[in-house]
Amino acid sequence: MSVNSYLSSCASNLVLSSTEKDSISTSINTLETRLTSYFGYNIKEKFKFGSYTRGTILPRKVDDNSDVDYMVVFDNSENYKPQTFLNRLKKFAETKYSTSEIYQSSPTIVLELNHIKFELVPAYKSWGTYYIPDGKGGWMATYPNDFNNTLVEANNNNSYKIKPLVRLIKHWNVNVNYHDLTSYEIEKIISENMKYAYFTCTSYTDYAKKHSIY
Repeated sequence: MSVNSYLSSCASNLVLSSTEKDSISTSINTLETRLTSYFGYNIKEKFKFGSYTRGTILPRKVDDNSDVDYMVVFDNSENYKPQTFLNRLKKFAETKYSTSEIYQSSPTIVLELNHIKFELVPAYKSWGTYYIPDGKGGWMATYPNDFNNTLVEANNNNSYKIKPLVRLIKHWNVNVNYHDLTSYEIEKIISENMKYAYFTCTSYTDYAKKHSIY
């Protein structure tokens, strides 16, 4: 088997199965319903973001830490610190998911279900900008889904090989336990460096040689 055939085979195994997609979709719908029921008008928006929305999430069978990022946008007219909203999300999860594992992981509340993990991210919005916890007790600005277009453009311009390449490198990153770069940083570096078409690349091997992030 050639290196490219091996990479192609690996890439095909790093895509969510239809069953897994359906289970995650059902869990997202349930989460949204429970958030609305619990918080009512105290939340302004709620939506998924991150690798799940970009189609670069890894299946749980290859990455136990695979998760869905989910933003919950609160009214923060009282200028509360992030911990206030983290506490509210933790109480929500403990109330609505009493048999699940729930804990705070720095600026998020982690909700672990049998088939997927959610990272609940509190936020507020001011003048079109979202603010999320910075991990140090304060807020920082973010544009949660802006990067998605960059990845889509890079993928479209390069024969739809960039998303599979991202998943391959993320999988390798998990296997070697290399944590200098986060999953998001891996995606961002690859997408921005390969935004334009590389006409000399026709295989995963070509792209892997063309671009090294380490």
